Amino acid sequence: MNNNGAPILQIKNLKTYFKTDQGLAKAVDDVSFDLHAGKTLSVVGESGCGKSVTALSVMGLVPEPPGVKAGGQILFEGRDLLTMPEKELRAIRGNDISMIFQEPMTSMNPVFRVGGQLSAAIRLHRGLNKTDARQEAIRLLDQVGIPAPEQRVDDYPHQLSGGMLQRVMIALALACNPKVLIADEPTTALDVTIQAQILELLRELQAERGMTILLITHDLGVVAENADEVVVMYAGKKVEQAPVAELFKNPRHPYTQGLFASLPSLEKTLERLHVIEGNVPAATQFPDGCRFNNRCPYVQSRCKSDLPPYEAIAGTAHGVACWEHNALAALDPAESGVHSP
Repeated sequence: MNNNGAPILQIKNLKTYFKTDQGLAKAVDDVSFDLHAGKTLSVVGESGCGKSVTALSVMGLVPEPPGVKAGGQILFEGRDLLTMPEKELRAIRGNDISMIFQEPMTSMNPVFRVGGQLSAAIRLHRGLNKTDARQEAIRLLDQVGIPAPEQRVDDYPHQLSGGMLQRVMIALALACNPKVLIADEPTTALDVTIQAQILELLRELQAERGMTILLITHDLGVVAENADEVVVMYAGKKVEQAPVAELFKNPRHPYTQGLFASLPSLEKTLERLHVIEGNVPAATQFPDGCRFNNRCPYVQSRCKSDLPPYEAIAGTAHGVACWEHNALAALDPAESGVHSP
């Protein structure tokens, strides 16, 4: 936590919608959670659950139109980013709050050298001259583990491997020493060895700089190794939140249980992994009631008509939005199909 004990970033009842030809797409619908200084909070869920739109909302990068700020607050050190004038938000974006985007190959401009793109951000936010900005770019490339940074600084993005380019993206995000780093699928399309190196680099930089990290992923292995707390999202809603050890030990929402059950296990041999049947519904066609009801093995009649409220579990830092979570908690893990990863 920061000095006054308040979270550094608070997302309160955030609603980010999109106007489409099929109707209003409720990509993020009444989502709330807090980030505390120096900690890592991971947001997990399948593609289409609203994870990346949440991150883009924090950064103020949702295009309007078609995007709509439909409600809520995003408080950074007590100031609401959603109502902040664009000039003030631009001073915070990339400076105090920075983001590593998915797919580095498409996130960097292919016609400019990587050093030039780094230098431009440094000059904009830190006011350095051209020579000093170049030296700082070289220092950052060295810090993120790029060999021969004095030569690589003049390379174009296509001359770097995926792992190297991801390191450049991290250097770009860290150029202004942000207080909050949003990492949106930072290891997408990387092999497992490079993935481990990138995640280890983020942990080292967090320890060195004291950054707060919002880690967006669908990989529960990444969550187990890196997160302090986890938010599970489904169909634009937060369905569960808990400290990482508690969530892995005692998942309470059927969706979270399904995610864990789909993981391979060293303890037992399975002919087929568990599958959550069906797909995440389109954001314009969410079902009535619980949005997971058409895929849930424990669905009851009220699940199809009434949206369950998100509620804290007494005596814990665990919360869940499910009508049946108390009944599910009483099941033997073998009955629920859940196993520890």
